[in-house]
Amino acid sequence: MEKSVFIENLMEFGLTRQEASIYMCILSEGKITGYEVAKLIGISRSNAYNSLASLTEKGGAYLVEEGSIRKYVPVPLEEFCRNRIYFLENTKVWLVTHEPQEAEHSEGYITIEGEENISNKIRNLLQEVQNRVYVSCTRNYLRLLSDDLERLARTQKKVIVVTDNYLQVDNVKVYQGVDRKNEIGLIIDNRAVLVGELGGNSSNTALYSGQKHFVRLYKTALANEIRVLDLKDERSQDEKGNVYNEG
Repeated sequence: MEKSVFIENLMEFGLTRQEASIYMCILSEGKITGYEVAKLIGISRSNAYNSLASLTEKGGAYLVEEGSIRKYVPVPLEEFCRNRIYFLENTKVWLVTHEPQEAEHSEGYITIEGEENISNKIRNLLQEVQNRVYVSCTRNYLRLLSDDLERLARTQKKVIVVTDNYLQVDNVKVYQGVDRKNEIGLIIDNRAVLVGELGGNSSNTALYSGQKHFVRLYKTALANEIRVLDLKDERSQDEKGNVYNEG
């Protein structure tokens, strides 16, 4: 199981399954010939040499000539990963620079399915906050977001959270409201909303939109809850003050 997971993760760095298997092999064996790779992996020599050539081109191995014998040595794993990330960062810059211009259209409603896709969208939305963000989520999910929210607060962004069980987040106003179950909601700069269910036994489906009417409706609902919580807090403070004065 551990071997297969290692190979699956290597594939996230742009390697085919066979290239990942070979890279794992030479990481374990060190300097090795294509013939030895074929024997250890259980593939034909032609496939081994082809994949080794491709792996070398992708920065996972070096070719070493020892007389008439061609051997391969692995590029250190951390160096390989760092190089691939650098390559992807440069590729991203090129793609963004040459991105086709999208035809103008009215903002609609986008359905996002799957826990990972929703979480990725939330992280990207938080990266785009310019002035303020409102968040409604469970305490457990707030833990996952706390670093991002603290980062926003440190850069003078207004961050307000309503959750079901209080959790302190530095420089963030956190309200304890009703049970959130698996609900998640974000309002970004009063221009976009993401709302849905995430985690647990939920359907892991969210709706994202920049429609002004939708943003206004969700903001009003969240603002009303915050107003009620503020009133409760004021009443609680008054009651504490009365007890103190009576004493």
